[in-house]
Amino acid sequence: MEEWEEEDRELRELREKRVNRGYVKSLPPKLREAVELYVETGDVRLAQELSGLPLDEFVEVLRRAGVWAG
Repeated sequence: MEEWEEEDRELRELREKRVNRGYVKSLPPKLREAVELYVETGDVRLAQELSGLPLDEFVEVLRRAGVWAG
């Protein structure tokens, strides 16, 4: 269990390092919150549902924000 927690922490730190904060701040509130949720949790499905966008469009937003590596 600790290995998973450590890996989650490392991935969260990587997303936090890579995120383009200026771009994220320019997004509409609902979409900004969804991107911030993804950065914090890594849960793409939950964040995508919150965004209200189709998955492919949300992934494009994550790419532009600098946090999608998929």
